[in-house]
Amino acid sequence: MNVYLPIAEMSESVFVLLGMGAAVGFISGLFGVGGGFLITPLLIFTGVPAPVAVGTSTAQLVASSVSGAVAQYNRNNVDIKLGSVLLGGGFIGTLIGVEIVRILRQAGQFDVFISLCYVLFLGVIGTLMLIESAQTVWQSKSGVSPSSRRPGEHSWVHGLPFKMRFNRSKLYISAIPPFLIGAFVGFLAAIMGVGGGFVMVPALIYLLRVPTNVVVGTSLFQTVFVAAAATILHAGTISSVDLVLAFILMIGGVVGAQFGATAGSQLKGEQLRLLLAGIVLLVCLRLGWDLVVTPGELYSLAPVAGSP
Repeated sequence: MNVYLPIAEMSESVFVLLGMGAAVGFISGLFGVGGGFLITPLLIFTGVPAPVAVGTSTAQLVASSVSGAVAQYNRNNVDIKLGSVLLGGGFIGTLIGVEIVRILRQAGQFDVFISLCYVLFLGVIGTLMLIESAQTVWQSKSGVSPSSRRPGEHSWVHGLPFKMRFNRSKLYISAIPPFLIGAFVGFLAAIMGVGGGFVMVPALIYLLRVPTNVVVGTSLFQTVFVAAAATILHAGTISSVDLVLAFILMIGGVVGAQFGATAGSQLKGEQLRLLLAGIVLLVCLRLGWDLVVTPGELYSLAPVAGSP
């Protein structure tokens, strides 16, 4: 049974879209990630235009992050003050990102740009995760205890000006690093349709020394509002949010996440990271292959900006 997607201007099987959402939801529940870095490439693979894939992914990201953010807030795992600083930077980065998307779309170069961004980021993140998880597995088998970093340790970040006290995170640091981290994550959300958790969580833990139990909730808090802002801007400026597509993906994602969470409890942390790294690198290779192989259609028709 096919359904017409009005913004994407194409028809697609409901069961394919539900299966796609369920698969990404399963991976999200299995690894504890947002899944935006997978849903956008998958939508592009099925023929959805890249701007619509990015805009719709941000809409789906809002729905998938709200429940997690509320649950973390109820457990007192959200640093509202730190999240507000991240959010301020996130809004700035989102505005810049949406404007770049608009310019590249008018120039007809957005599809190539988004593929290059995904190949770069997924390649780097996947390789780093693969190395780290492989080292952890080797250390656990050889009996070597991995080195740990404590929240109280200081680095060059703590010497920057404009210091603020974040009581929930037990930090007294400059507001500049979290603002810049938020701006970069907001930029990624706008141009790639991802929540940016794969960048924010390591940065907060290893760069700012935020306690791990606070990182996830604060990251989700920022993701909800930044993704909502990106969705509104995408819909208002370039009309690239397909709510029909987003709704179908949400239904599949909710179901898949339940099974993923159950399966994730059966695996060790380093095994999960190793498996996730493999999936990330496979998606990276698939996107890279599309960049070098000759397409089936060498030319495409699209309206010129400013034409009646």
